[in-house]
Amino acid sequence: GFGFPPPQACACVRVRARATQGNTMKDTDIKRLLYTHLLCIFSIILSIFIPSFFLENFSVLETHLTWLCICSVFVTTVNLVVYLVVKRSASSKRSSLTYKVTRFLKCCIYFLMSCFFFHIIFVLYGAPLIELVLETFLFAVILSTFTTVPCLCLLGPNIKAWLRVFSRHGVTSVWENSLQITTISSFVGSWLGAFPIPLDWERPWQVWPISCTLGATFGYMAGLIISPLWIYWNRKQLTYKNN
Repeated sequence: GFGFPPPQACACVRVRARATQGNTMKDTDIKRLLYTHLLCIFSIILSIFIPSFFLENFSVLETHLTWLCICSVFVTTVNLVVYLVVKRSASSKRSSLTYKVTRFLKCCIYFLMSCFFFHIIFVLYGAPLIELVLETFLFAVILSTFTTVPCLCLLGPNIKAWLRVFSRHGVTSVWENSLQITTISSFVGSWLGAFPIPLDWERPWQVWPISCTLGATFGYMAGLIISPLWIYWNRKQLTYKNN
């Protein structure tokens, strides 16, 4: 007699409120993701232009190995800084100095393992075994920078989490969605970059592994641009377990 709404109506209101809150959080994450990716792209651009002020005759093609090292440092630094700011604060136990040092050392070991793993894969797929060892290894370093470093920054040295993210329905956030896209696009870019090498165009960028590293770089940058747009376009269809 007092005009209270039925329980079903209250439940519908709560569901709508949770859905609205989830959509708002998702939109906020997409904006953060876009800004983060723009910073990563900017770091690659800086690695092309800034060294020319300090190194004589510096260029991406002529001093390619130097550029690979600089690009790897720039991209890794931006990833570390950005993900430290974006990620939620850890518990007090996980914030201890011992935990941080152990985690950092594990991440370094994982990164080195990734570099050696990619190096072996490149050799198995036809890269020179004895000659151009440094070139091949630095190609492995830059590919690890584009793929392994974001995984380490977002998921930590946790193989189970990596396998979950790259399984079919394992993502739990827009960040993990973007991680899938940027990682795959980096691999596809490096694979496509190998096609011009045997052609007789006699271009300086056909020398091993320049076309592959440039392909990986363009693939990574394409993934950084595509992933926020794809996630935003499909945001109504995307559902995450933690939302």
